[in-house]
Amino acid sequence: MSNAKVVMGQAANTLVKPLNVEDVFSTYLYEGTGAAQTITNGIDLDGEGGLVWIKSRTEGTYGGHALYDTERGATNPNNVLSTSGDSGVSSTAAQYTSSPADKDLTSFNSNGFSLGPDNYFTKNTSGNDYASWTFRKAPRFFTCLTYTGTGSAQNIAHDLGDTPGTIIIKGTDYVENWIVYHRSLGATKYIQLNTTGAASTSSIAWNDTEPTSTEFTVNSFNAVNESGYNYVAYLFAHNDGDGGFNGGDIIKCGSFTAGSSGVTQQIDLGWEPQWVLVKNVDDVYYAEWRIYDVMRGMSETASENLKANASDAAEVDNPLVTAYSQGFKGDFSAGGLATNDNYIYIAIRRGTKVPESGTEVFAMDTLGGTSPNPPDFYSGWPVDMSMFRRRSQTANWATSDRLRGPTAELRTNSTEAEQSTADVGYDQMTGYFDDSNVVSDIVSWMWKRAPGFFDVVAYTGNGTAGHTVSHNLGVAPEMMWVKRRESTGVWGTYHSGVDATSPEDFYLKVESTGARVNDARFWNDTAPDDTVFTLGTHSQVNFSGGDYIAYLFASLPGISKVGSYTGNGTSQTIDCGFTSGARFILVKRTDSTGDWWVFDTERGLGKNLRLNTTDTESSNTGMYADSSGFLVLENNPMYLNTSGASYIFYAIA
Repeated sequence: MSNAKVVMGQAANTLVKPLNVEDVFSTYLYEGTGAAQTITNGIDLDGEGGLVWIKSRTEGTYGGHALYDTERGATNPNNVLSTSGDSGVSSTAAQYTSSPADKDLTSFNSNGFSLGPDNYFTKNTSGNDYASWTFRKAPRFFTCLTYTGTGSAQNIAHDLGDTPGTIIIKGTDYVENWIVYHRSLGATKYIQLNTTGAASTSSIAWNDTEPTSTEFTVNSFNAVNESGYNYVAYLFAHNDGDGGFNGGDIIKCGSFTAGSSGVTQQIDLGWEPQWVLVKNVDDVYYAEWRIYDVMRGMSETASENLKANASDAAEVDNPLVTAYSQGFKGDFSAGGLATNDNYIYIAIRRGTKVPESGTEVFAMDTLGGTSPNPPDFYSGWPVDMSMFRRRSQTANWATSDRLRGPTAELRTNSTEAEQSTADVGYDQMTGYFDDSNVVSDIVSWMWKRAPGFFDVVAYTGNGTAGHTVSHNLGVAPEMMWVKRRESTGVWGTYHSGVDATSPEDFYLKVESTGARVNDARFWNDTAPDDTVFTLGTHSQVNFSGGDYIAYLFASLPGISKVGSYTGNGTSQTIDCGFTSGARFILVKRTDSTGDWWVFDTERGLGKNLRLNTTDTESSNTGMYADSSGFLVLENNPMYLNTSGASYIFYAIA
């Protein structure tokens, strides 16, 4: 699941555990309060150092970008620079050094940062929404440093531990532009982070000298090296098989050329990004520095961008940048963006941390129950996929996910195409909200994507047998739900327990009680592996040009279990390897007809619902708790223990 190695540390005989993306980067969304508040994002800024970049999503006039770093903030964290400026300051201005009473950012913490009352740079205005991006100093990812200009060529030492892919420099004590080196442009050109300008050629910016793994060079260009003036530099790595993090590489600085309008391009990174900064370097008029992240949305239906060079409130593209399993994609010549122009980007990988408990990646909540407001449904972490439905009335199973976007709903009890009826807000750090439902008997089941546990993949069919689709589960999926989006279609389901020798030969349907069916047109009689799953020619999973969503589930020791059992006609315990029992259980008979029974501890294991029907909740007993998993009784009214019958299940601790 990881190609990173545990390496020897600086101290004698110490082992350094490879870092996850979550250790060094965070997108954290918050609402301003006008009073002191602490942002806990898990990034160690106090001990390791780094950069905090904040932008208002809702405010334009006073909502400019604000950058704070530990190199300039050792004595005053609120030494702030802006790439965009706002009505109170220019983007070229020297850093603002506030008095203690004016502080917006008050401290760099071991797990985030703290904000003071809303003052000079207005990054905590009551009622305003903000995006923050935190970059921790770490070898082969990011570093920041300060230096003093000499007015002549000089080499600046750095501790990035790798050749920088991007360098951003700003004079801190005088008026100047933000100057950017990018590996795709080379050391003979520069661009400006605070403008839409195209790339410029200069021999005095970088001295026509490419940076190395230990230093970069500046010459007599005033914006990077005027004698006696001070500068800050932000260095971003470019991993190319040398990242050394859990899962391998986590950051890339690359380029591409836009195609024709209406043509979706895919930029291959080898992994799925969670943050992308992209700029046209040829065109002056349509060349904003656009910032996208998965928390605000990089979905199949819409993506929210903020412009690093402008103080404007967030805009929603339709969409421009969309994350997919191996990179990002979009129509980069749409919306006024020029055809055949060149673009540069910085991309950061989505999370690579393997969860250590079930509560980190799966949660349940009843509307009006334990959840704060907002969100409507509380998980304690950002939700990637959710299902919800009413308990006391007939109702659909509304299924949505971050990758398809907030207005896209599918229903496990139906073959109908994707509906534009949901109004789900996934831009929440501790759950999600749903504007369309306010009744108190709604229950939600929530999943977080994580290696070894759960993944979501959007793909387009090609109608060809053997079509492989990449995923980031990190292990072979043991259960997959595949649903066509733009047209009616069954929920094609793979389960490793449906047959003892060749489960890849069979499929089930979530919306149906039907028994397993042998059909090579679904999975091409090919078992999924730790990087791809394979499709046959059936239109339900691989129609040429069809749009699909796939949910991938796996067994993670102590957290989740995908398995099977044979009914014995008497009570039996299903051992899932848990220590405190199953919180969620899904069971289906496969050798004959049978519903998809759902049990959980949020409602009580004595109550059940069925994924394949709109029927109200019933109170039939037959499923009980056991510390290792769950207990199926002898006299089971759901017929989940019929002697000799075959069953599959999915359980979460």
